[in-house]
Amino acid sequence: MEDKIGQIATWLADKKGTAIRALDVRGISPLTEAMVFVTARSARHAQALADEIMQRLGEKKWEFFGVEGLQAGQWVLVDCNDVIVHIFQDETRSLYNVEGLYSKAADFELPEAVLAGEK
Repeated sequence: MEDKIGQIATWLADKKGTAIRALDVRGISPLTEAMVFVTARSARHAQALADEIMQRLGEKKWEFFGVEGLQAGQWVLVDCNDVIVHIFQDETRSLYNVEGLYSKAADFELPEAVLAGEK
């Protein structure tokens, strides 16, 4: 699963997603094992990030169950089975503070290339 999270984070960073964070929610959330959070600049950027994730998952033949919020682009959720990707616009990410619900979750270590883009 760590490989999948690293790959997803890299795809998001390559498409200029920011503030990428991955949480290990095993034992905390009954829905999934990990959550990845990313901030998009606009609705169109959020949609492009979601499209990239879905296309790349398909190329790798990794299943995904669906996507929610794609039309509005404020908060797009991509359900990748064991990983849920939350794509937020900045103000929506702050407003809902979904990461705060999982404050006991440990962060997954992300690839250096992803972290380098944050500087």
